Amino acid sequence: MKLILTNEVSGLGAPGDVVEVKDGYGRNYLIPRGYAMRWTRGAEKQIETIRKARDAREIRDLGTAKEVAGQLGALRVRLTTRAGESGRLFGSITTGDIADAVKAAGGPILDRRRIEIVNPIKSTGSHRITVKLHPEVSAPVDIEVVAG
Repeated sequence: MKLILTNEVSGLGAPGDVVEVKDGYGRNYLIPRGYAMRWTRGAEKQIETIRKARDAREIRDLGTAKEVAGQLGALRVRLTTRAGESGRLFGSITTGDIADAVKAAGGPILDRRRIEIVNPIKSTGSHRITVKLHPEVSAPVDIEVVAG
């Protein structure tokens, strides 16, 4: 099955890429979740629009990515949220919360889809997350979660 990716799918490609996948994977996973659309001649024309949107969001080159990584490394990000007596959060910290906190701390604007949280953040204290800025550059960011 030939598909056009509309979102980044790890191990498969980036938005605007035309990929060939097995029928079941495309029909049951990629298309229902909005990660891809069927390839047709009409949809082929939309590829350029998808790629332009991706380029606008994406960090242009390796040098810029390393510069942003340096900014993130020097940043102190503090997130205030509701928590119980023992420090356990009501819910968890999302990638959107982290992107907003980095921006509020004076850091660069981050795409929430580029933020990787290994273990869900469900307690107060210090946590480390990773931001994939470029295929070759990942930046660790220390986040301090406090009860508020």
